[in-house]
Amino acid sequence: MNRSTQNRIEEIKKNGYILDFAKVFNHAFENYKKIALYGGLVIFVFFFLLILVTSGVLISVFGAPALLEMIKPENLKPEELGMTTLLILSGASVLLGSILSPLMAGLIKMAYCAENDEEFHVSTMFEFYKLPYFKELFIATFLINITNSLISGLLNYAQIPALELIVSLTISLFSILAIPLIIFGNLKAIEAIQSSLMIVSKQPLVILGLLIVGGISSFVGFIGCCIGIFFTLPFIYSLYYAIYSEIIGFEIEIKTEGRF
Repeated sequence: MNRSTQNRIEEIKKNGYILDFAKVFNHAFENYKKIALYGGLVIFVFFFLLILVTSGVLISVFGAPALLEMIKPENLKPEELGMTTLLILSGASVLLGSILSPLMAGLIKMAYCAENDEEFHVSTMFEFYKLPYFKELFIATFLINITNSLISGLLNYAQIPALELIVSLTISLFSILAIPLIIFGNLKAIEAIQSSLMIVSKQPLVILGLLIVGGISSFVGFIGCCIGIFFTLPFIYSLYYAIYSEIIGFEIEIKTEGRF
């Protein structure tokens, strides 16, 4: 853990902090304008390739006719899926989210580079797939996702969908700073989750408001034109960066070869 980050976390634990909604939002928007086009293009190409690869694997395993039958809307209803299928889908979702977490970290790092007038490239989005960052990002995201999945599964089984949504959003809210704390503060996975929980608990309503507005802003691209969401989605990562920057800040240059 960076000493400056550790000191700041201890200060927040004792005294809390002030977070100005308008200042953070404006900070995020100004940052977003610097990465919107490049980040959107990279996200679009990556997910296009991911869909192609995933489709190819599924077709090779199940065959095209069987796959088309499986993805019909009426066959995707939870009540139509067996427990084994639901467990496999949940496990695959948790695992995929954990594997893709360094990509999210790369987008946040891209926001950092844009803020500091540093060059960023496609490689910036993938640089956290190297050790020790990949391990910590994978563990943190896996723990968050598996907790979310297990609780959601229990609530879904109990047929309480409203509470399931609230719990899922709450877990996402309080873990929002885990990835930035790992890549910028060099925290271990568990430390990052614990610190994120503590930090968000000091100003949950302001951060929740920012995430709601950020989510709506990103979704505008989907309403206007489905492909547009790839170019509004980077705003979320600019928002994550801006929240971290305003709360924790940066006193030293980050390096992907830093030690934990």
